Amino acid sequence: MLDWILLLQPWQQALTGTAFTYLMTALGAALVFFFKEIKKDVLNLMLGFASGVMIAASFWSLLDPAIARAEENGSQFPWLVVAIGFGAGGLFLYLADKTIPHMHFGPDHEQEGLPTHLKRTILLVFSITLHNIPEGLAVGVAFGAAASADNPTAAVLAAISVALGIGIQNFPEGAAVSIPLRQEGLSRTKAFVYGQASGIVEPIAGVIGAILVSRMTAILPYALAFAAGAMIYVVVEELIPEAQQESSSHRHFAVFGTMLGFMIMMILDVALG
Repeated sequence: MLDWILLLQPWQQALTGTAFTYLMTALGAALVFFFKEIKKDVLNLMLGFASGVMIAASFWSLLDPAIARAEENGSQFPWLVVAIGFGAGGLFLYLADKTIPHMHFGPDHEQEGLPTHLKRTILLVFSITLHNIPEGLAVGVAFGAAASADNPTAAVLAAISVALGIGIQNFPEGAAVSIPLRQEGLSRTKAFVYGQASGIVEPIAGVIGAILVSRMTAILPYALAFAAGAMIYVVVEELIPEAQQESSSHRHFAVFGTMLGFMIMMILDVALG
């Protein structure tokens, strides 16, 4: 299997990896056919788990390699290169939040972005779709980076660990989209269709990221840090606050989920990378 992946072009590797992450989103969204609601504690655990995976992937799979690549490129200030990329990733998501119409899944359904007359369900899907961009980008950049690595096999294994980690956390994330949409009044089929559709952006972002960094290796450290900054923005701005909403007496489920997700992603990255 690994030999077959190594024969592919970086963008093809990225497409394969993000196809897996999309499939996991679709499988998670399919839970709407079996459940009509998610208990708050379970949702907190899911959101926390996704947060932990993204935090761990941001450092182990993106920031640490970005610093190493900046040093290999001869940068006198590798920390500055990574800081610029990291900040740009967060700024990109902030600007997207302020311009693309979307609605949060919280109890007050806070709406952000430019004014629009789109249906509320579409805006809810846009919210998750927007925040899936950095996940796909992280996978794509990781595979793109492998093309110029000193040890391509190890680099591809590290990229596979990113895809596995993102895919694992996409499963509960897909359910966290489709089941609330069911509660909004959509049929199970429509809730599933909208839920899985939120993951389609990941293969697109992944292929774009892989092509860019494989053809312009000078931007690789910036791209790795950019993806990390975008993911951390999603965690802090969206996932953790949503897991802490309402006067729940069981917010520690989000904490345990975060720690579990972090540990699993760390183990995957270190073991495979």
